[in-house]
Amino acid sequence: MDRLNPASPACTARTTATTAAGALTVVLLALWAADPAQARVACPDPAAERTPLSELRAGQVAEGNAVIVEGVTTGVFMGPDQLDGFFLQQGSGADATGLFVYAPRQDPVKAGQRLQVHGHFSRHRGRPQVSRLHRVESCGHVGLPDPVPLRLPDDADRLGEHLDLRVRLTQALTVTANHDLDRYGSLTLAAGGRLIHPGQTGRPGADRHAARQIELDDGSYRANPDPIPYLDHPGTRRAGSRIDGLTGILTQAFGEYRIHPTEAIDWSGGERPAPVPAPAADHLRLATANLENDFVTLGERGAQTRAERERQTAKLDALLQGLDADLLGAVELENAAAARTKLVTRLNRLHSERGKYTAVAHPAPGDDAIKVGLLYRPERLRLIESSADRDDVHHRPPLLGWFQATDTDDRFGAVVVHFKAKSGCPEAGDIDRGQGCWNERRTAQAERLVEWLREQRRGEYADTPVLILGDLNAYATEDPIRTLTAAGKRDLVHDNPARAHTYVFRGQAGQLDYLLGPESLRVRVTDGETWPVNADEPRFLGFDGRAPAGGPWRASDHDPVWADLRLD
Repeated sequence: MDRLNPASPACTARTTATTAAGALTVVLLALWAADPAQARVACPDPAAERTPLSELRAGQVAEGNAVIVEGVTTGVFMGPDQLDGFFLQQGSGADATGLFVYAPRQDPVKAGQRLQVHGHFSRHRGRPQVSRLHRVESCGHVGLPDPVPLRLPDDADRLGEHLDLRVRLTQALTVTANHDLDRYGSLTLAAGGRLIHPGQTGRPGADRHAARQIELDDGSYRANPDPIPYLDHPGTRRAGSRIDGLTGILTQAFGEYRIHPTEAIDWSGGERPAPVPAPAADHLRLATANLENDFVTLGERGAQTRAERERQTAKLDALLQGLDADLLGAVELENAAAARTKLVTRLNRLHSERGKYTAVAHPAPGDDAIKVGLLYRPERLRLIESSADRDDVHHRPPLLGWFQATDTDDRFGAVVVHFKAKSGCPEAGDIDRGQGCWNERRTAQAERLVEWLREQRRGEYADTPVLILGDLNAYATEDPIRTLTAAGKRDLVHDNPARAHTYVFRGQAGQLDYLLGPESLRVRVTDGETWPVNADEPRFLGFDGRAPAGGPWRASDHDPVWADLRLD
């Protein structure tokens, strides 16, 4: 007897000559009345014993058994660089069932066809499928079933009920991570806007982020796709780009729910930022930039080859020329005198009407592989004196310079810092307790910085404000920033931490790079912002990526921050 799936009507008999069993005819006519759109075309073997897809999904059939299945093709990914198969679906709506058919040597099929597939039941990485095909017959074109409407995070707990089905996300989704785009052809999408690190806002929420996100895949699980999918005209796909009404096949693979799109994607947002506006003549431009291992020595942390080094310096030069800062706090310079001098030499080859650069010599750069640097324009600022904090809590000692504007009596101090990163967690001790590992160390560094600056501001600098520039490796509400805030330091650029980010880690955006100062400096800032040319760009555009781009794009993994200070 034919095992019909009540949720998926069988095809009608081809002609009245095939009505050998009257009971079968009655059943088929009833199903025609129930769903004529799927039953109006006959399959070549209407009397074959077909297995409902629901039984295969439920594990009611032993692996390796020969099966005959029928359904409508809802997603076709048959290219050798794709999934090598297609998806079948029986029924529609809440009672629908879908399954993947692995068909690497099968003639092409089309979406909307009703097929009868003869093969064997199997599993691939735990996922049920039909494979080892020996016959695929077309029952004609019946059209696509309506997609199952889904919404995140409301339906996050029910995604497993709709695997291998045609679905539609009925909301806008935002690219929140693009780190796997060139490697696996996938992007992480999030409902309700991009994901923000909880440490940035002070509101717990990382545990709820998973319910808001889903992977946009490319109909393939191959590595290093060529061409890289989903790129826009400039050759990028930035975090922050949006999709509205994503339709495709919902699957689960590699620990994540994924959508293989079956309709063209309508992208919006995610445009690259405009250049930083030129500073006014009577303002000072302040900036900080993490240069992501600006190493003159090849084969170390930065460029591995001469070609990579040329690309790296070209990108960094475009970045710094675009900032056009009068005072620059540089982070992640190689701990070698040549790194500082060559950076200055490169920048002074670039045209700027605001003058050439010189660098503050670092009297105690420390023993770490990288160090901080402080560059300034003598035509705009006069260096009075400098010092470094040699306390052991700093493995990259902060560098302080006292400056006076060349055209006024304005004086201020500027200290460039680079606190310990959250990576390289120890097995015990300063482990991650919610703010990343080494938070105790970073907090101690912030406390020492406050104490040291208090010592440096004695005497003639007692009333001189001090600016903090650099990469603090702490989000806006975490302990190190709270320590500096308690000491009177304020973000000179961002009023709303929830809208600020300079870095993206595992799809969560947050701020690690700062311009901080007292209120007396903050009220004199007339303009300023993060220049988002790096963190939102995919990694493959970097100097060591598969498709490095010209210009400042992905010159680093951190975005620079700038501010214009009015001179009195």
